[in-house]
Amino acid sequence: MGLSEDIKQAKFKSEFDKVVVNMMFTSNWLNQQEFYLFKPYGLTTQQYNTLRILRGQHPKAATINLIIDRMLDRMSNASRIVDKLVTKGLVSREINEKDRRAVDVKITSEGLRLLDELDLKLTDLVQKINVFTPEECVQMNSFLDRFRGTKPD
Repeated sequence: MGLSEDIKQAKFKSEFDKVVVNMMFTSNWLNQQEFYLFKPYGLTTQQYNTLRILRGQHPKAATINLIIDRMLDRMSNASRIVDKLVTKGLVSREINEKDRRAVDVKITSEGLRLLDELDLKLTDLVQKINVFTPEECVQMNSFLDRFRGTKPD
């Protein structure tokens, strides 16, 4: 089924407008897939993203500002997300010894274990939805970078 059938809209102002609607629709579809994958673990996509950022820093600590800079959803409240992850035992939070105003955040062994488990689930999801060749992925990444007005990697 194509976009027109999915959203019950036959005409668009232009092909570019259709691309924009298609990207929004596809983004929401992907978010929904992630929601269903993370829900049994009591995680949101923003919490998962935060855990991945912290795993990338491991064993070093990260500040809230570093987390904010690396988050995919820049509108997220990183402090609130970290608080929820602390409550779940997935991260620890300590006052920075050098700068008492800063907070050091580290992923716990339980957080690492959960990410290992989720990695397997995400690998399955990616295998199901990846219908592209590596070359097509390079081209699509270039298109998306251009769409946002940034230079491709």
